[in-house]
Amino acid sequence: MDLKQHIRGIPDFPKPGILFYDISTLLKHPGAWKETVAEMTEALRPLKPDLLAGIESRGFLVAAPVAVLLGCGFVMIRKKGKLPGKTIPHTYDLEYGSDTVEIQSDAIEAGQRVVVVDDLLATGGTAAAAVRLCRMVGANVVGSAFIMELTGLKGRNRLDVPVTSLLDYEF
Repeated sequence: MDLKQHIRGIPDFPKPGILFYDISTLLKHPGAWKETVAEMTEALRPLKPDLLAGIESRGFLVAAPVAVLLGCGFVMIRKKGKLPGKTIPHTYDLEYGSDTVEIQSDAIEAGQRVVVVDDLLATGGTAAAAVRLCRMVGANVVGSAFIMELTGLKGRNRLDVPVTSLLDYEF
């Protein structure tokens, strides 16, 4: 199945000049979504993760069903102030400004094998921050995984872990 047929491009979102790759159309097609989850599961199986760390919010949609199929756990990486309990923050630079992501302090046990998951790899800033955050709480980050990658933005160059992407888009 050609999964790209189920992802639509929305021009000028969230601002002029940006082409947003929307997975809403993929999610609403049961066959395409099932195929996406199956392909991601098989791609990550050799990494033998203990946990998948999903990046808010579309990363949750990908990581949770894949974790179930892999028989591993799922943890959330969220924007500041969105998780209950004690959290560990990590602030990172964006093109204009900065952002902060957090994880619950007890989400990962030292040495657990973790794969960071999101729907899209673009510049790699958020993914790199998620990898660093997982390491801050003791994870052995063994990889990262995305449905789509905008290859021209070279986000994988910011990651020091193996990168899995199901679909590549030139940018």
